[in-house]
Amino acid sequence: MPLLIPPSDSVSSFAMTLPFHTILQAAAQPIANLFNLPHLPDYFPTLFYAFLAFTAIHLVISPFLSARIFPQSYGKLRSRRAVNQWNIQVVSLFHVFVVLPLAISCFRSETLTADKLYGWDDRVGTTVAVACGYFIWDALDAIINFDDLSFLIHGVFCCTLYMMTFRPFLGYFAPRFLLWETSTIFLNIHRFLDKTGYTGSTAQWINGIILLSTFFSCRIVYGWYLTVQFMEALFSARAQLPNSYLFVFCVGNLALNTLNIIWFYKMIFAVRKRFDKEAKPLTSDSASVRAAAANGSANGPAAPVNVDGATN
Repeated sequence: MPLLIPPSDSVSSFAMTLPFHTILQAAAQPIANLFNLPHLPDYFPTLFYAFLAFTAIHLVISPFLSARIFPQSYGKLRSRRAVNQWNIQVVSLFHVFVVLPLAISCFRSETLTADKLYGWDDRVGTTVAVACGYFIWDALDAIINFDDLSFLIHGVFCCTLYMMTFRPFLGYFAPRFLLWETSTIFLNIHRFLDKTGYTGSTAQWINGIILLSTFFSCRIVYGWYLTVQFMEALFSARAQLPNSYLFVFCVGNLALNTLNIIWFYKMIFAVRKRFDKEAKPLTSDSASVRAAAANGSANGPAAPVNVDGATN
């Protein structure tokens, strides 16, 4: 199918200004040839430096600034896991504030609206490159600092599905699904309030309401609405697509939507627990409660379960 050429340049001008962009493009070419991702080399410099930036924030910038801005709260984190969770949250917030404006800028693309399956726009390339840099970092951290299988599944599936956009394929949907990350802002604020001694405060109550509202509206309501459109577009072209495409995208999308439902349940219980000590989970399975607690930092005072069931 012929591609619709967007009014913007086909090669990201931003990527062209990055150091060693020619070398990085050449390095990505074999991967692009192997997996049939023709747009990947042009945006690989952006992806590579996004990955480096998220890694640097995680390992260097966040520890350095957190120890100086929050010396007491950050200093009392004794376990390696607790420190890592704090730094992950800083990276997560940084990613959201970068990728959301990029994703929203793609909504105006006429080429994507005209062809939801194969349309391409330079803005999608930049947006997906940044997102993939983040999800690669996210998946690697989930492997190295294994904490919960759902986090690993999330990172791997997101990285795989968004990388496929460089074919190009489903570029219309990629930035719209990134709107799920809106709730991550309030999720991380909730975690930081726990760790800075504001568990059960009015600020946490207000943030909790906003967190549950944005998670439900963006990930559950809008997420399933978008999924219906996604599936319709996918199956309308099933005669043109290999079965492997249908399998990967259907399973990946349904897995991520299922995780959202599971995480939303955990959030409801965890937010209630901050203000109602008698709150009980909807199931008597104590193992699930321990799993929910394990997802959190376990550093919030009087907070036996943390709202860490959601994606970073």
